Amino acid sequence: MKTNIETIVLGGGCFWCLEAVYKRVSGVVSVQSGYSGGNMENPDYNAVCTGETGHAEVVKIMFNPDLISLDTLLDIFWQAHNPVTKNRQGNDIGTQYRSVIFYTSQKQKSIIAGSVRELEESGKHSKPVVTEIMPLYDFWPAENYHNNYYELHKNQPYCKIVIEPKLKKLFKTGNK
Repeated sequence: MKTNIETIVLGGGCFWCLEAVYKRVSGVVSVQSGYSGGNMENPDYNAVCTGETGHAEVVKIMFNPDLISLDTLLDIFWQAHNPVTKNRQGNDIGTQYRSVIFYTSQKQKSIIAGSVRELEESGKHSKPVVTEIMPLYDFWPAENYHNNYYELHKNQPYCKIVIEPKLKKLFKTGNK
């Protein structure tokens, strides 16, 4: 029996945060930090940080839709970052930290549009959602030292101050 696996690429601030979040979600097969949405081939972290490549820090999520829906993954995404602030998440500022979703099928595009509509109609935010929604053309894996960052560096200040509270908030609300 062949397992059905889908891919979605999400950007919502520092990829360390989203990686830590989605690694804890049942039905997610793998999470990989990387770069997408820009005009430079094989970008590296230093180039992306200049803001001149057009790339965003993202995570490529491979998931089993028989175990978790794209709607659920998007609900977690909306809670894991601020989708109404352009090019900024907390103290992380720049186009590389923008809110963006790269879809891999027209079905995903439709589900994403519905999820954005639901979020805007919910009244949770007083500003409109600024998340970019684009087809996935390229994904460039991040350097190895970005992989499993939270798990390997839990005592680093960024992990303690930014990632840990986010994980506590998300997983207190029942998302797992």
